[in-house]
Amino acid sequence: MAAVLPLADLKRQVRPDTWLNSIIKGDCVAALEALPDHSVDAIFADPPYNLQLGGTLHRPDQSLVDAVDDEWDQFASFEIYDAFTRAWLLACRRVLKPNGTIWVIGSYHNIFRVGAIMQDLNFWLLNDIVWRKVNPMPNFKGRRFQNAHETMIWASRDAKSKGYTFNYDALKASNDDVQMRSDWLFPICSGGERLKGDDGKKVHPTQKPESLLARVIMASTKPGDVILDPFFGTGTTGAVAKRLGRNFVGIEREQDYIDAASARIASVEPLGKAELTVMTGKKAEPRVAFNTLVESGLVKPGQVLTDAKRRHSAIIRADGTLSANGDAGSIHRLGAKVQGLDACNGWTFWHFDDGQSLKPIDELRSVIRNGMAKLD
Repeated sequence: MAAVLPLADLKRQVRPDTWLNSIIKGDCVAALEALPDHSVDAIFADPPYNLQLGGTLHRPDQSLVDAVDDEWDQFASFEIYDAFTRAWLLACRRVLKPNGTIWVIGSYHNIFRVGAIMQDLNFWLLNDIVWRKVNPMPNFKGRRFQNAHETMIWASRDAKSKGYTFNYDALKASNDDVQMRSDWLFPICSGGERLKGDDGKKVHPTQKPESLLARVIMASTKPGDVILDPFFGTGTTGAVAKRLGRNFVGIEREQDYIDAASARIASVEPLGKAELTVMTGKKAEPRVAFNTLVESGLVKPGQVLTDAKRRHSAIIRADGTLSANGDAGSIHRLGAKVQGLDACNGWTFWHFDDGQSLKPIDELRSVIRNGMAKLD
């Protein structure tokens, strides 16, 4: 079973990591205030939608629709809902790392109010994602369009947060080498994935599909990251996080949901390291300057570099620049100069002789990067 941590125990701070991979029982704002500053890498929030249902909903055959009519989704006014939204978002902003991101999902009932408050609190909106439902519930009265989607807001902590995780290359490769779009097609949670009680009824009315959370987590986190869900429900975020090698912390006040989430997470088997390795592209690799190759001894001052066909040559200087024909500059600038071009990728243009053949100096940069990876 997943660990359950009463809020009172969290406040006593027995150990700094007491809350990791646990479900904190209590009010979300109070629990968030007990967590350390800048302690989570990502947040997925599925707050109450404030549906404002005006009564029971029936199908054309007069059977009752199992709609969201729980007490936790009821607010006396928009003002009260807005105050609640502002409180939990402020608390989330405090625990989010400076380079972390937050996802908030909602329907037309609440997502526009949430988005406006996020901007008021200086979150920086990165995308709005439309979750198109393959199998949405019909509009039984036939007086409106069928509600076939929900909206997710993805935001960084503020406009200056440039180092947030976005696994662009992995998403693109998994999408047949086409950029991942902001409209996602997934079915609603149903079948064997939908948790039901002994009475056959849904344990939670708004359980999200694991496929949706998997894409969120794979897009914006790395293995080992900590993902917070302040409205944990039946634990979809925790279950998917555990399977994908991430840590989680959930906050939930309803014991029935906690019991279901705890048992669900306990049954999850994490994937192995090989399956969890995230594909990255050149942009995600650490920057290596050419003078690092000189300082490490992979190339030496006075050594001659040439292009692949030996038409141009240059000498490496001690300061990490190149010189040729009375000109000097960086590997890129001098590469462009000798070719009469405006720009050049010096890493692929200049080659060194390893005694058997010419090889691009980019191979030496890879040696440095591999060494950096081992240190991590």
